[in-house]
Amino acid sequence: MTGRETLRRRRAELEHEWSRRVPARLLPSSVLPSSAPGPGRLLRDEIVASWSRSLPLVDPGRDSAPVDDDGPDRWLDSPLRGPVLELADELRAIADDAGFIAAVTDESGTILWTCGGRVMRRRAERVNFAPGGRWDETGMGTNALSLALRDGRPAAVFSAEHLVAALHGWVCYSAPIHSPAGRILGVLDLSSTWDRSHPLAMSTVRTLVSAIESRLVGLMPGRAPAQAAGIRLNCLGGGQAWSAGVPLRLRPRQLEILTLLALEPEGFSPERLQAALFGDRPVTAATLKAQVSHLRRALGGALSQRRYALTEPIDCDATDVLAALDAGDTASAVRAYTGPLLPESDVPGIVEWRSYLEVAVREAVLASPDPDLALRYGRRHPYDMAVHEHAHRLLPPDDGRRGIAAARIQAAQG
Repeated sequence: MTGRETLRRRRAELEHEWSRRVPARLLPSSVLPSSAPGPGRLLRDEIVASWSRSLPLVDPGRDSAPVDDDGPDRWLDSPLRGPVLELADELRAIADDAGFIAAVTDESGTILWTCGGRVMRRRAERVNFAPGGRWDETGMGTNALSLALRDGRPAAVFSAEHLVAALHGWVCYSAPIHSPAGRILGVLDLSSTWDRSHPLAMSTVRTLVSAIESRLVGLMPGRAPAQAAGIRLNCLGGGQAWSAGVPLRLRPRQLEILTLLALEPEGFSPERLQAALFGDRPVTAATLKAQVSHLRRALGGALSQRRYALTEPIDCDATDVLAALDAGDTASAVRAYTGPLLPESDVPGIVEWRSYLEVAVREAVLASPDPDLALRYGRRHPYDMAVHEHAHRLLPPDDGRRGIAAARIQAAQG
């Protein structure tokens, strides 16, 4: 029997068990009869226990998770934000390659951040597996996120092990994220369709959680990881800023303005900045001034009044890439280019600079005779056929890495 056939059979068995026990909304004491067989039965103890707790609270026929309107705002203050955004490029690559969607919750089970391919994001949005969605047991019943939060250990939930019928087409892998002191701060989850169930997914989640937790060690509330002077901006693969070592609570629009100012230190006229942010949309000058004023206050006044420009030096990962390219140092540029510029932003100025950076780094890689750069860049860009072919051409016949390049070429061909 093939792996897919095994999964299909297991799913059918679980659906039968779910239809027998759940729709009737049995009392907790009768969900698992005392005469049920021991180890080896279809339903695991933790699933049965969670069904028992959830059934009095959650309608198995609900179609999506309830919404916590404060969820997106919590992300700005979350201690997980910095470490997760540092790993955002890796999380996106894993999610895209494996057909998963990644999510991070807070300690209450409210989703703060997600990433994934377009198809999985649309599927996830239908059940509100998105920022603001509540995935604790009282919100969505039995699922991997709620189990990981409650039990404090990794959890996987497959198909009809989910209490809510709308999730029976899913498989989810979650692990709790702990602070250095041992407190649960939230959960990292990888979810996909049931037919993509794979035992290695849990290992991947554990590894990613370990990477997040290692970045939390030594971080104190209100302190930056390393750079303690001036303004620091990380805008590749995500967005995070510090001023004098203190994390800045900036909303997305303010991060966009700060990024544009970092990339164009000569500054902007009000009209040009408005066009860069809003394009042809009918936005008043007062709206722009309000956003700039918020950013100026956050920066302690380090933003000029009439022509918008920073009045203090800024250390920025995107400008590091540009400086390396300008110096002809492709290796440093590839190392610094950890992801697309503010990938969630769709404002015209950011989109233009995002494209500029992507083209500049890619063309430098294709012009370089160093196969290591093509291999490194290709790891983050699995569907870039030209880069994989370039790496394959540069590697000598006896170099085992030619196999990696050949495999990537085949994968990119579909």
